[in-house]
Order: sequence, then structure tokens, then C-alpha cells
Amino acid sequence: MLRVGIVGMGPIGNLHADCYGTSTHARVAAVCDRIAERADAASARLGVPAFYDVADMLKEIQPDICGITTGGYEYSSDHYEPTMQALEAGCHVLGEKPIANEIAQAKEMVALAKAKGRCYGINLNHRFTPMAQKAKEWVVAGRLGRLLFVNMAMWIKNPAESSPWFHLKALHPHTLDVMRYFCGDITHVQCFAMKAPGRSIWSTAHFNMRFANDVVGGLTGSYDIERGHPMERCEVAGTGGRFVLDDMFDQLTFYPAGNVETTVIRNTVFGPFAEKTFADTFRNRIHRFVEQIAESCAPDAIDGSGADGLAVQQVIAAAIESVEQGTVVAVSKA
Repeated sequence: MLRVGIVGMGPIGNLHADCYGTSTHARVAAVCDRIAERADAASARLGVPAFYDVADMLKEIQPDICGITTGGYEYSSDHYEPTMQALEAGCHVLGEKPIANEIAQAKEMVALAKAKGRCYGINLNHRFTPMAQKAKEWVVAGRLGRLLFVNMAMWIKNPAESSPWFHLKALHPHTLDVMRYFCGDITHVQCFAMKAPGRSIWSTAHFNMRFANDVVGGLTGSYDIERGHPMERCEVAGTGGRFVLDDMFDQLTFYPAGNVETTVIRNTVFGPFAEKTFADTFRNRIHRFVEQIAESCAPDAIDGSGADGLAVQQVIAAAIESVEQGTVVAVSKA
């Protein structure tokens, strides 16, 4: 049984703890938060020791897996230090997105995991649904033919004004990862952004993208629209047909080229899928990471890896440069 230590016991950390609690391969062994009240509350709820310092938890508990669910500036400035500590201690690490709000730090995190031979994953949970995986199967099997374009959109009301680029950095690791999941690496970005009425940050944006395989794509995102339903849509098209995926777990529709008979997979209340809420996708992602560790997965084969998390942050960095410079920007791989 894999022993898990979780760093950062806010709402997301507690959700991660519950997901580990339903895994057949892992159990939560300790919780840690520099805010003692949060660590103590999680400790009492879960029946595990509480720590207020990461180094102390790593030394005393020696977990196999360390979950990094801290927040900070742009939701991610507090990810770097505990991730590096956990990797140095020999833990496998599953961190929250974004991997980091600074590219240099993200590169260090990925490089250290590689040097230590540890598995490093990011909670890019939107790809971890049966419908997303079915759509991926269609792509791999060639059902869409030669891929041509991808369109993605995601909107969620978030009034926070924490930084000019908060919306791009915090929301779009999810959308860009989904686009990469289906269509591969992104090489060039042109981004347009606006500040909605009453906003001081770039709260709504549109990305134009070129992929390494010449697929072209568009992404529209916003922190200015009430969530409602749905809040996310992905369309991928090729010479053989196209699919539309709503909310990643709600409905998947395939439209074959030259044929009016469509395939529709719906996630109904009484249907076979367990994903009925967004929180359920966390379970899938966390269980998959634990399964891969239990199966002695090679670090470079982890689904939703640290390298994937770094790749999307590099796209976002290029998008920010595009807004600032008013031009198309090549995505850095260095």
C-alpha cells in the first residue's frame, strides 16, 4: 500500500485526500499545512498525523507519494519549494496545476524529477474522463482521418484580480492540455486579450495556434461568464469526421464525414459513467497516477506528466508575449 503525504490542506487538498482514500493502492499517511488550523482540521477528519513543516513530514513519515496542493500567487507560486523538497526526499509527486507560475522553476521541477527517476504528475484532470479517452481512441485509430483543426472554449466566473495574467496562467493549463492531448505539440501562438468591464486583468482571451503536425487551432477563454452549463467545449475535426466533447464528461458526439448517422454518447444520471460532477474527475486523475506508480510505470510514461504541465505553461508564456508584442510567437522548448 502506497503511503501519501499531502501538502496544502485547503479545499483542493482535502478533495485530493478523499480521492486517495478511495484508491485500492494508496492511503493518506499524513497531512501538512503551514496554517496549523487547516492541518489540524484535516488531521482530525482523516485520522492521520498533522505537520506544519514539509521537511518534518518527509523525514518522519517518508511517504511514497507526495501530493502538492498548495496555492499562492496565480494559484501556483507555492508549488515549487515543496515539490523540490519531496523529489529530493525520493517521493513520487502529484502536483496541482499550474505546475508553477515561473517557467524557470517549472523546468527545475521537471529536471529534478528526471534526475531522481521519480514519477511526477500534474492534476490535468480534464483529460481523465471516459469520454475524453474515447475521443482519444478515435483519433489514434484514425477515425477522424487526417487532423485539420481544433477549437476549444472554457469559461468560468472568477472575480479575482491577483495579477494581469492570472486568467491565462491559472485557467488554461486545462484547455491547452486537452488540445495537446488530442492534437500534439503546439509550436506557434497568437493571442488577443481584453479586460472586461470592471476588470483590471486580461480576463477574456483568444489564442490562435499552429501545431507541430500542421493542425490549426483556436482557444477562447474567459473569467467573466457565470459557469452555468456547459462551461467547456472541445471540437476536433479531420478529413474523416469530427467530434464535439462537452464539459469533458457530459456528452461526446462524432459526426462522420459524408454520413448523417452520428454517434452520441451521453452521461445520464442513470448511465454507466461515474463522472457526474467536476470533482469526480479529480478521482479519475488521482487514481490513474496511483495505479501507474503501483505498476512501476516509467517516469517518462506518466499520463498528465510534469513535462505536460511545463509544455502548457510554455504555450501560455508565448501567448503573454504575443499580447505584449502584438505578434505571432514561437513556443520555446528550451
